[in-house]
Amino acid sequence: MTEEGADEGTDSGRPALADQRGVETVYQPAEDSDLLARTAAERVTSGDRVLDVGTGSGYVAATLAEAGAEAVGVDLSPLACREAAENGLPVVRGDLVSPFHENSFDLVAFNPPYLPTPAEAEWDDWMEHALSGGEDGRRLVDPFLAAVSRVLAPGGEALLLVSSLTDPDAVRAYARENGLESEVLATEKHPYEELVVLRFSEI
Repeated sequence: MTEEGADEGTDSGRPALADQRGVETVYQPAEDSDLLARTAAERVTSGDRVLDVGTGSGYVAATLAEAGAEAVGVDLSPLACREAAENGLPVVRGDLVSPFHENSFDLVAFNPPYLPTPAEAEWDDWMEHALSGGEDGRRLVDPFLAAVSRVLAPGGEALLLVSSLTDPDAVRAYARENGLESEVLATEKHPYEELVVLRFSEI
């Protein structure tokens, strides 16, 4: 769920963002992951093939596997892939849905980096790439929506976690431009934002 070229530290000589914040180098489950996992788990049946994009530690994929799905994760961060594999999850290192064949999945879930982040505040490390959504919060949201139809099986759906900070209406409008209809499946209010799970399917 990150860009090529980032490493465990930074090229600028600054300490890694994770070290500065005293947090993990792989994004760990939080309220957003939990809302997406719970919502997606209600929609899968035994044997469904599901993909967890930007899997991080593998929490969403593991939840869907517990619900009976055949789950695989994908992440561009080698640190995330290693941790997900250590947690027992089948995982592929790659960019969004690009490693997978057409019509591969009944459900694709994605909890993207969605925090709007000015360019001057960016840190070039894996944790920053797991958190930062770029200037408008949609750095990876838009490319995901443009690509996800290719890997959806007939009748398949994509579930995307976004924030009120990311302008869900703009996300839905972009999706429609790319041949996807949408609906709101779940919302959850927090002090500084509202989390929203959007469902997308081909028009």
